[in-house]
Amino acid sequence: MKRMIILLLLVLLISSGCQNQTAGSSAPAIAQTADSSSEPTHIIVLREDKIPADSIKMVPEADPNPPKSLSGDYENPVPLPYPVNTAGGEDSAFILPDGQTLYFFFSPDVTVPVEQQLTDGVTGIYRSTLNGSEWSLPERVWLQTPGKLALDGCEVVLNDQLWFCSAREGYAGLHWFTADFDSETRQWQNWKLVEFPDDWEVGELHIFQDKLYFHSARPGGMGGLDIWVMTQFPDGSWQRPQNLHQINSDRDEGWPALSPDGSELWISRDYALWRSMRVDGQWTEPEKIFSPLAGEATIDQQGNVYFTHHYFVDNQMVEADIYVAYRK
Repeated sequence: MKRMIILLLLVLLISSGCQNQTAGSSAPAIAQTADSSSEPTHIIVLREDKIPADSIKMVPEADPNPPKSLSGDYENPVPLPYPVNTAGGEDSAFILPDGQTLYFFFSPDVTVPVEQQLTDGVTGIYRSTLNGSEWSLPERVWLQTPGKLALDGCEVVLNDQLWFCSAREGYAGLHWFTADFDSETRQWQNWKLVEFPDDWEVGELHIFQDKLYFHSARPGGMGGLDIWVMTQFPDGSWQRPQNLHQINSDRDEGWPALSPDGSELWISRDYALWRSMRVDGQWTEPEKIFSPLAGEATIDQQGNVYFTHHYFVDNQMVEADIYVAYRK
């Protein structure tokens, strides 16, 4: 499964020389307005304009490894239609509980080096809304001051706050940031650095009430990536991470996602999606629900599961789409 955090760390090699800049987002493409005294503005570039002309849109009928439901609770997964999915790479989805707004990460060509994604003008976080039975044309979520480099992803929305990971000018390494939603402009703004201790090694995360679940290969785990949890105190500080030993194994467990009611914890393991249930306050042993090549789950309040499916041809990843498995 494509690991967004590893890719973002590579971007640091390009931008590490840029220091003393302010915090921001994923928009490298800018233009000056006609008035030379004006602030630079973002260039609007259509995603399709950057998808290579020889790209082939993968479809389930031609997929050698289509994801399937292994549980009687769900229908077999299907890809979301255009304009969400394209011949480029759609990844790392986050669905709001009402199922009406979808955030996801997009890159026009999953085979190119990350430094090219950084400067292509379209790679970043997008948002689409469901109008009846159709998804709207996705719009870019801008989280950076025009003219400054950044690559953002790993988005999680909690009420009117967006959490995202970013490699960007002025910061050594990969960090977590938050942004606030402005209901008048319908834009995310006021992005701020989240200052976790470095030794916590907070990877992709999900927040439920006062608890933050994340994956990490930090010391003290059970092997590879593990799922960890920490509780936020009333003063805003965080309890030290605790290993979810009932969820983890000696293999990689990552990309935690909770159902809106907190009764289900989904993880990615062995290129499949696994579900644990909360019973009497404890998490049960995870059960494999969707396989193969299914990862990075996100769940709406109806219990429908959205996730990333990567297409491979001759052991080479060629595309990624957002799929949904509807709860029966």
